[in-house]
Amino acid sequence: MIVTRSHVITGKATLKEMASYLLKRAFDIVAASMLLLVLLPILLLIAFLIRHDSAGSPLFIQQRVGSRRRVRNGKVVWEVRNFPCFKFRTMYTNADQKLHQEHVKKFVRGELEAGEQGADTAKFKLDRDPRITRIGHILRRTSLDELPQLLNVLRGEMSLIGPRPVPTYEVAEYDTWHFLRLAALPGISGLWQVKGRSQVSFEEMVELDVEYVRQQSLLFDIKIMLLTVLVMINGSGAR
Repeated sequence: MIVTRSHVITGKATLKEMASYLLKRAFDIVAASMLLLVLLPILLLIAFLIRHDSAGSPLFIQQRVGSRRRVRNGKVVWEVRNFPCFKFRTMYTNADQKLHQEHVKKFVRGELEAGEQGADTAKFKLDRDPRITRIGHILRRTSLDELPQLLNVLRGEMSLIGPRPVPTYEVAEYDTWHFLRLAALPGISGLWQVKGRSQVSFEEMVELDVEYVRQQSLLFDIKIMLLTVLVMINGSGAR
């Protein structure tokens, strides 16, 4: 692979690679469409509860960093790009994001004290923050705040399974090799969510994402989906 801060070249655009990508994309579209239809009453109920709980839009839209697949001169190129990532709003509309930003920067740099390490530590700390609404605590604990990202899947900005979509201020702290994790569509769930979770460091989290990039396939995605359901049932879903 050739890695830069703007793109990752993963190799030749073979027929097998293209078929695998198209199969995964087709599965994403069909599955996301079905999930949106089945979950529509729940989505509307959540939106109503958010509006009833606090003033503001039920949706929270934040610029996240992902990538898109291109073929250039017979090579597969993943171009790094920003996209609007949809989530249900879990904090009050005037909440200051600086605390989370500084914590994430320290996590990436490895500057956190013992006991603060873990790929999801920043989010766990915010779960006890008074800026989170009452319904927001429930949504984060059950991972239901991620459901609007099904729209990102249909728009081609995300996949059901893939590396975590990260905010721009996190990517600003990356070393070049960290961009390897962007050689795939970002996912609603992924390998790091079902392996290690808050027990892994930032470097270990990136290694799990890179492991997914190297092994990604539809069967691997289905396996991670099943593991994700088990994680959510056990109460340790994404926050």
